Amino acid sequence: MATMAMSGEGMERMHSRKSAGRAMSAADRNQELFEAQRARRRGPTPEMFFSKHIDNSRLVKADDPERRREMRQFTIATMVFFVLTMVYVYQHFSAIEVGYRVEAQKQQVEQMRETNRQLRLSEAQLSDPGRIDRIAKQLGLDEPLPGQVVRPDGGDGTVLAQAKGAPMSPFTN
Repeated sequence: MATMAMSGEGMERMHSRKSAGRAMSAADRNQELFEAQRARRRGPTPEMFFSKHIDNSRLVKADDPERRREMRQFTIATMVFFVLTMVYVYQHFSAIEVGYRVEAQKQQVEQMRETNRQLRLSEAQLSDPGRIDRIAKQLGLDEPLPGQVVRPDGGDGTVLAQAKGAPMSPFTN
C-alpha cells in the first residue's frame, strides 16, 4: 500500500508538471486534486460498513455519591429559589388586589356620601314648614286650636320659661 501511495504521489507530481505547461482553470485543477485524494483514501478495495447490534442491558451504572450530593444540593437550592419567587409573586399580586379593593371601597364611600347629600337635601325640601302649610291648606286642614293637640307624655303642650342663675347650656334640661 505504501508503494501504491508513493506511486500515486509520483504520478500526481508528473501530472502537475505536464499541466503546468498549459493553462488550467482553477475548477479543473481542484477537481483533479479531489479525485487524487479520494483515490488514495480508499485504497484498492471499496469501503463497506456493517451494522453491529450492541446489547447494553447487562451494564450496571456505578453509583457516584459525590454526583448525587451535588444534584441534591442543586435541587434544594432550586426549590428554595422557586419558593422565594412564588412568595414574592403572591405578595405582589395580593398587594395589587388589595389596592383594587381599596379603590373600589373609596368609590363606594364617595357614592354613599353623594346619596346621603341627596337624601339630606330631599329631607330639607320635604320638611319645609311653608311647603307643609301649603299642602295642609290644599287638603282643607287648619291650624289646631289650643287644647286640640294631645301629647303622649301627658302634658298639655304649654312650656313655661324658667330663669336660672347660671347661663343656660343647650345640653342641660
